[in-house]
Amino acid sequence: MLKFTKDHEWVSIEDDVATVGITQYAQEQLGDVVFVELPAKGSELAKGAAVAVVESVKAAFDVYSPISGEVTQVNESIVHEPGLVNSDPMGKGWFFKMKVAHAAEIESLMDETAYQALLG
Repeated sequence: MLKFTKDHEWVSIEDDVATVGITQYAQEQLGDVVFVELPAKGSELAKGAAVAVVESVKAAFDVYSPISGEVTQVNESIVHEPGLVNSDPMGKGWFFKMKVAHAAEIESLMDETAYQALLG
């Protein structure tokens, strides 16, 4: 199941594990990504909290946790090769995986149709 936030994060949910990254639209707005800071493995994240940072040649912005949960894995590849966020934002450019704390929070996220409508 793929969901989106108004802050341009995507979330792929499989069982009780959520994989989080930024959308194609977000990476296009940023331009060339040069630095990524990820949350620590084991961190407890609250829905809506700023949990990661992405810097590009044009700007820096926070990545927010779309739901609450514990970080189970981080994508070290994008720390060493930030360009993966540009080249494959919805694939190899994922940021972190987390154990879903409250499944009901997923319902507050947008599906792809609603996200596309947000973009206009």
